[in-house]
Amino acid sequence: MEPTAKAKTLIEALPYLQAFRGKTLLIKLGGSAMEDPSLVSRVMRDIVFLELAGIYPVVVHGGGKAISAAMEAAGLEAKFVGGFRVTTEAAIDIVARVLSEEINPSLVQMVCACGGKAVGIPGDNVFVGEKVKGTDSAGNRVDIGRVGEVVGCQLSNIIAAQQAGIIPVISPLAVELATGKQLNINADLAAAALAKELKVAKLIYLSDVPGLLEDMNDSGSLIKSVTRNEAQEMIANGTISGGMIPKVSSAMDALNAGVGKVHFVDGRLQHALLLEIFTDGGIGTEILQ
Repeated sequence: MEPTAKAKTLIEALPYLQAFRGKTLLIKLGGSAMEDPSLVSRVMRDIVFLELAGIYPVVVHGGGKAISAAMEAAGLEAKFVGGFRVTTEAAIDIVARVLSEEINPSLVQMVCACGGKAVGIPGDNVFVGEKVKGTDSAGNRVDIGRVGEVVGCQLSNIIAAQQAGIIPVISPLAVELATGKQLNINADLAAAALAKELKVAKLIYLSDVPGLLEDMNDSGSLIKSVTRNEAQEMIANGTISGGMIPKVSSAMDALNAGVGKVHFVDGRLQHALLLEIFTDGGIGTEILQ
C-alpha cells in the first residue's frame, strides 16, 4: 500500500475512533474462526489495538469443537437438541475444563504476547443461570442436562478489569441460581445477555459466516445492513434460518435492551474486526434499531 493510501485509511478510521473512545464493545469469538491458532492470535492482536485506542473490549468465547473432541476422547457422545449441547453430569466437568482451563488461558496468553493485558474470568463468576429444557425435532420438550439460560450477570470483576486497562476474557458458563452448580450456556446467548447488562456500544459476533445472506448458498449475497424489524421479517420469510435464528433473535433482544448495534462478521478474514468497526463500508452485516 502506498503511503498516501495508508494515511487515507487512518483518516477514514478517525471518526470511528472518536465515536467509540471510552465505549465498551463486546466481541463474541466462536465457530471455526477459533480453530486456527494463528488466526485467533491475529484477532486478539486486533482486540489489543482496540484497548490501546481507548476502547474497552470485552471478550466472550465459545469452544464447541474442542469440547466435542474432549468428550469423544473421554468416551462420551456429543449430542445436540435444538442447537443446545446435551450436557450430562459427566459432560459438564469436561465442558468447564476445556473452556476455563484450556481455551480461556490460551486467549489470555495471546493478548499478553501482543503486548496487552488480559484476565480470564470463568463464566460462573459472571453469569447466573437457570436450567432450561430443549425442544426436539418433533416439538417435544426434553431434558438436556446441565444447560441453562442467563438470568443475571455479576459485573464487578469486568468493571474492575476495564478500569485497570485489562481486557476481560469470559467463558460461557453460569452458576445455577437454585443449586450453585455449573451450567453450560450457549456462547451466543451468553454474549447477548452480557451485552445487555453492560449496555455496550457494539456487540460483534466473530464466527465462520460472512454475515446475513440473501441466499445461504451464495456468499456474494451479503446483506450489509438491516433494521431490527427487517431482520424479524427475514426470520418469518425463511431468509434467516437454522442456527442463525437464535443468533439474530439474541441480537434483536440486545438491541431492545439498549445495545447500540450488533454485527455479524467472518472472523476467518484477517483484521475483520478492525475493518468492520473502522471503515465506512465494513465487511459484515450490521443490525441496528
